[in-house]
Amino acid sequence: MGPIMMDVLDTSLSEEDKEILQHPLVGGLILFSRNFHSPTQIAQLVSSIRQAANKPLLIAVDHEGGRVQRFRQGFSQIPAMGELFPAAQNNIEKASQLAYQCGALMALEVQAVDIDISFAPVLDINGISEVIGLRSFHADPQLVISLAQAFINGMHSVGMKATGKHFPGHGSVKADSHIDLPIDNRDFSAITELDLLPFQAMIASGHVDALMPAHVIYPDVDDKSVGFSTIWLQEILRKQLNFNGVIFSDDLSMEAASSIGGYIERSEAAQQAGCDMLLLCNNRQACIEVLDSANLVIDNSSSERITQMLKGQTMSWLQMQQSELWQQLSSSLAQQLS
Repeated sequence: MGPIMMDVLDTSLSEEDKEILQHPLVGGLILFSRNFHSPTQIAQLVSSIRQAANKPLLIAVDHEGGRVQRFRQGFSQIPAMGELFPAAQNNIEKASQLAYQCGALMALEVQAVDIDISFAPVLDINGISEVIGLRSFHADPQLVISLAQAFINGMHSVGMKATGKHFPGHGSVKADSHIDLPIDNRDFSAITELDLLPFQAMIASGHVDALMPAHVIYPDVDDKSVGFSTIWLQEILRKQLNFNGVIFSDDLSMEAASSIGGYIERSEAAQQAGCDMLLLCNNRQACIEVLDSANLVIDNSSSERITQMLKGQTMSWLQMQQSELWQQLSSSLAQQLS
């Protein structure tokens, strides 16, 4: 599977979309709120995307819950992960049960419209970051670990692979990487003793199937942001932490990525650093430029890893709504959060 994850502009496909989907370097597609109108429509759009691509394609969405939930009308409202522990009156068993149900319900619904993965969960700690906040399970890494494991168990129970973000932790730096380039000046040991703990635990326990690096620079480790850093991705993540899942770049059109140069430089640098799949969103011209001119390769081991992220057979939206599992999960979650 090719290393580029692209996006489409609307609720249905244009001729240009169809043409680009067939490009050999395109191996994935990410959907946004602008692509969504209703469960029926999004299922039809996904079906036309798969048809146009005419090859295995990894389809993704950011559907974490809270303010990061791309599909709303007709979908269950998943709470922000930071609301689970307080909703369970700070009882970790209850909160873990809630996290499990959220993970299972989210994954069931996303897969019922034929989407493979939601980029979830967030493994960052809730520190000073403005862009993380309640997207994080908690400020305490041990609670993040317990709740994230439960959430991922829920995802896995219905066949969805989990993507932890934003390695090695975006919670302790204030700037928002969508519009700025965050720099975290702490030394490596401070990161290891706090932010890195949930990632380390998820990798060690085999919970996490993929990771997305933070567009953050940690000058104590490297002068490049994590997604472009061989030290972070090869030395630390692959060798020291023994991670062998997929590495997704965060969106290469984010402001924080511009430190590397233009889109061609960014995509080449991300692939060379060790990203298996490169996200190129919200800038069609840049996507075309990269597909036409970047020196990218289709790497067999990357392709094999990405293929592992595809979902198995799933129910249609209607079958899901009629299933006992979905009915139990949605009514139980609604009760507990009311």
